[in-house]
Amino acid sequence: MKLNKKHKAAIKSYLRAVAASGITVALAIVGDVKPEYAVLLGAVIAPLIKALDPKEAEYGITEKL
Repeated sequence: MKLNKKHKAAIKSYLRAVAASGITVALAIVGDVKPEYAVLLGAVIAPLIKALDPKEAEYGITEKL
């Protein structure tokens, strides 16, 4: 099954959301962080991951450093 660019972008977006929610849960349960802070950090992680991805042309670092 071949994936086009739209499907690949959707999968990457989904995986970013899974990573952010996993980090939120891990911080709240394992890290013994207050749930409010864990949610805040989880909400920051996903856009940060997207911004650091050089392949995201519409939002992120597009130039090589």
